[in-house]
Amino acid sequence: MALRALAINCTLKTSPTPSSCGLLLSQTMHELEKLGVTCEQIRAVDFNIKPGVTSDEGAGDEWPAIRKKVLDADILLLGTPIWLGHPASVCQRVLERLDAFLGEVDDQQRMVSYGRVACVAVVGNEDGAHHVVAELFQGLNDVGFSIPANGCTYWVGQAMGSIDYKDVEDPGEKIAKTNAMLARNAVHLATLLKQSGYPGAST
Repeated sequence: MALRALAINCTLKTSPTPSSCGLLLSQTMHELEKLGVTCEQIRAVDFNIKPGVTSDEGAGDEWPAIRKKVLDADILLLGTPIWLGHPASVCQRVLERLDAFLGEVDDQQRMVSYGRVACVAVVGNEDGAHHVVAELFQGLNDVGFSIPANGCTYWVGQAMGSIDYKDVEDPGEKIAKTNAMLARNAVHLATLLKQSGYPGAST
């Protein structure tokens, strides 16, 4: 069964500036591709994503095209750096736009996002990855995505350090194993949901 994945990189750096978050997402996408998943990565900051909580905020808003990519995918990978202990502001903007799914339901009260899997990738130079993952998981689940077991991967450097993930020569075997486990579990859950979606509300 063919699956598609969309990775949204919420780095604050515009393309083509190297991005540690983009690197971690690319490594995770490589594991998904090994399992037959077609992957695409975009940088949210490269687009004019207007503030708001609807699916289309009017003239100049480029979110509708991204929304289509999200809904065309079976797996969403949301990646963010840690800034001041929180997800990047760009990531919060993406979550706010996904909030529109709460009101976009069918006659069985199922959101348009149902049947899709979401995973998270986090990079930063201080501890805080678990906190950021928890924030993103809650938001993604609220707007209808399913979270697989061990559906996150992350790297954090030494506290008060200055090394970026993209500059680490050998991040260790654990990162690679975690990326692979995320990919396996995401593909497994996405396949199950594609075969049998969530039931609707009784009428």
